[in-house]
Amino acid sequence: MKSSKRMLALVGGIAALALLSGCASGGSGDGGKVDELTFWLSTSSAQEKGYQDLATAYEKQTGVTVKIVNLPYDGLQAKLRESAQANSLPDVVRAAGIDPIWSGKTVDLASIVSDKANGIDQDLIAKDKDGKVTSIPSDVTAAGLFVNKSLFDKAGVAYPTDPAKAWTWSEFLDAADKVKADTGAKYDLVFDSSPSRLRAYMFTKGTDFMQQEKDGSFPTDAKTVDALQDFADMNDDSVMPKSVWTSGQDPNALFKSGQVVAYFSGVWQSSDFASNITDFDWASAATPADPTHATEINYGGNIVGFENSDTRGAAAKKFIDYMYDPTNYAKLVTTNGFLPVESGLDITYPFKSQAAKDSFALYQKEIEAADPISSSYAKAASEWAVEGKEIGTDPTTAEVGKLINGQQSAKETLDTITKYYEEHVG
Repeated sequence: MKSSKRMLALVGGIAALALLSGCASGGSGDGGKVDELTFWLSTSSAQEKGYQDLATAYEKQTGVTVKIVNLPYDGLQAKLRESAQANSLPDVVRAAGIDPIWSGKTVDLASIVSDKANGIDQDLIAKDKDGKVTSIPSDVTAAGLFVNKSLFDKAGVAYPTDPAKAWTWSEFLDAADKVKADTGAKYDLVFDSSPSRLRAYMFTKGTDFMQQEKDGSFPTDAKTVDALQDFADMNDDSVMPKSVWTSGQDPNALFKSGQVVAYFSGVWQSSDFASNITDFDWASAATPADPTHATEINYGGNIVGFENSDTRGAAAKKFIDYMYDPTNYAKLVTTNGFLPVESGLDITYPFKSQAAKDSFALYQKEIEAADPISSSYAKAASEWAVEGKEIGTDPTTAEVGKLINGQQSAKETLDTITKYYEEHVG
């Protein structure tokens, strides 16, 4: 009886996937003309609009319908795995990451990436050992610094808004100390308890934090140990509250309280702040360069085409090529409020908030000025996935929390983190 139920469930699941995929792996286009493509993604209704506009324009130009299926975020990766096993993959997907279960069934996008007319940032692209490009980032996110502009103005303290005039961490902390003292704020800074934001800090300090060697190892040195200790020392309940990294207090809420001078987070906060901060003025400031101008650049999504057949694979690649044409891509990132992976675009974001407009403009400059190490983790993660390796639950936040609490040294913290990485992706 249980076996019968499992068989019915399996049949039902495959049927559901077939409905989701439409004619992705069969029907019209397997041996001739493709008249419909299926495009899976997971995004907000606001950001779906940019893709719908792109699909409408593509159909108008080519006659090929692009059917967009917007799936729940938590379910997209699982659906892709199931559909790969059922041989019913969509034609195109904007995936959160690359999965070894289906990475071998993808279209090679190298020619789109290498087309200089597209202006795609080569530092963002991961290739396998044969030079194949499995995916192209749909957009990027970047870490950076926000300030309580009202507090800075009240204290009469200036802050840089151009990466070319970036301050050092010491200069930033001196300025934040003065603002805190003059305004009665509680903390100089809050910092997302995230491995990504820690990498950004460590990169700005000129370290090679968590850079993998060809033998799979993640070496550390005294400079890296010292930089990590400097970060931990800021968590002293004066410069920064210990509670964010040691017990999960929300840094976003702390900054919105108006009692924090600055917040190190990322570009995604700009839209949130524009809508939800009404008690004070906020602004983006240049990320400290000490001495390296760096950030942490991650992919907002990964555009992938599937080789469901020679004909369908070619049709999927043609649509992706259309997507990354600079004119079309500029419209997409403008509508969706994306940071682009292409340079030289004319983008005017439709934000009502001037602070949000200025923030996005600064982040674009930050990315252009950033050292290539800034995108090293995103590229490595894609390469690990293609190789069938998974990082699992990153221990960085928990281990740094122990360092802040005085339970272990910076060297011991790094040793534990690097050992974990070497065991999982070495």
